[in-house]
Amino acid sequence: MRPLMVTSIGVTCAAALTLPLAAPALSAPVPHASSARPPSAAPQSPGAGPPAAPAALAGSATPAAPAGSATHAGSVPTGSTPTDSRTATGAPADSGEPDDRSAGVAGSTQSLPLERLAASSDRSAAPAPGRGLDRRTTRPFSLVGVVWDDAEAELHGTVQVRTRAAGGERWSNWQDVETHNDEHAADLGSDERASGAVRGSTAPLWVGASDGVEVRVHPEAADEEGRSIAVRLPEGLRLELVDPGPDPATESAPAGQAGAVPGGRTSATPASLPVRPGPPPAGTAAVVPETLTAASAAASAVNAEFAPLGASLIPAMTQAETAEAAAEAAEEAAGAKPYIGPRPGIITRKGWGADEKLRERNFAYTKTVKAAFVHHSATGNNYTCKQAPSVLRSIYRYHVKSSGWRDFGYNFAVDKCGNIYEGRAGGVSRAVLGAHTLGFNTNTMGIAVLGSYSSTNPPAAAVTAVAKLTAWKLGLFGRNPKGKVTLVSGGSNKYAKGKKVKMNVISGHRDGFATECPGARLYKKLGTARTSSAHLQGR
Repeated sequence: MRPLMVTSIGVTCAAALTLPLAAPALSAPVPHASSARPPSAAPQSPGAGPPAAPAALAGSATPAAPAGSATHAGSVPTGSTPTDSRTATGAPADSGEPDDRSAGVAGSTQSLPLERLAASSDRSAAPAPGRGLDRRTTRPFSLVGVVWDDAEAELHGTVQVRTRAAGGERWSNWQDVETHNDEHAADLGSDERASGAVRGSTAPLWVGASDGVEVRVHPEAADEEGRSIAVRLPEGLRLELVDPGPDPATESAPAGQAGAVPGGRTSATPASLPVRPGPPPAGTAAVVPETLTAASAAASAVNAEFAPLGASLIPAMTQAETAEAAAEAAEEAAGAKPYIGPRPGIITRKGWGADEKLRERNFAYTKTVKAAFVHHSATGNNYTCKQAPSVLRSIYRYHVKSSGWRDFGYNFAVDKCGNIYEGRAGGVSRAVLGAHTLGFNTNTMGIAVLGSYSSTNPPAAAVTAVAKLTAWKLGLFGRNPKGKVTLVSGGSNKYAKGKKVKMNVISGHRDGFATECPGARLYKKLGTARTSSAHLQGR
């Protein structure tokens, strides 16, 4: 199914200028040259149509401050010990690509071509040589990953990196990078997949503030008994070093209308407005804060039901407010009592510092939300909750600039302290088409719990946040978190294209694709999340 494409906002301005106080109607697209991929040529995709509106629920409440504590971002990752005290020498590595640090874009990406490593002396076991880079000094970065030219090619082998903490002499131990990442992607045949910009990529790995790196990539070797042969590595291997840039500046909010977000930023409490799952009505005018660019205003305007333009936080609603709004919506619809959980506080894209100039200008929607797929980001657990916005900005930049996607892949993210973040732009209450579960992105949403949970238990706060988010968002579309739903596969390594598959309304990524994601430990907690989510809906 091809998605509905909706332009961001109707304004015309130079990239270096900010918007006036009053923005024009939301109609024409906004050009920007910083996107990693060209805008969609089609204003909308045939057959999709605007998503049907669910029951209207509104209200606001002053949210509590998210938890979290800070540690130095440049410290050696937890569990690592120094392996070498030597400093790397030489000037920072040249990326070989334009440096967008001076183009008004937050953060930067260094893209370094991998070099041929010396071949193994045991040619029968490893005839295909590896690739990598010797230790070197680089510009600052906090997240690493490896990409290659062909998005359809798989990297069968191992990727390991070690990094030097910024300003120090200590190097971390070798760290494994998750190589199987193709299952987190746009569906085959979709406009996003067929854009020509998509590359193959590993999962990104958060390493904290660093200024030195070494990497080695080795293909799978033939086994000793000759039951398999060594494979070749994909062409065009490059190491991506991502600097998330600084956190957004602290905002001030009117007295009595502040809600805390990580890093001490604040946002104003919104007025009560109805919920709409599709694109904003044509001709809608908005008041735009002077500091917002056109792209930022577009990403914020789709959440105008819940927060003022430019807000960093969509505040939570209390149970009483939810019940009142639900009762009013039921009367208006003359239908059955809606089952929906209270809206949780959600940190907006502006709240975590998303640079809206990176993404494609259009938003893409599907018809509804039938299910939620839970993921782990596989970026490692060596981050603090204060660093979570930086982790998100790094993943966002890696998805768009390195992997060639239209935007951040997941619809939502959750950190280890239970803070909930808006993911792909298009509106938190709407049926936004993501790139999270290959074969099942249509009519679903993807939630990434930041971290790696194959052998580590997910924090209870993160599981609770998944339950709160799904109770509200699935409730908007009339879904029972403990129920089943039939989805049609768009094609994956587990289900052929067109196959109808019965799944849990809250599923793990591995339910739709043969993958380790969301990690064995997190997957085991999904039953708890389903029960809690249904309870929050009043079931």
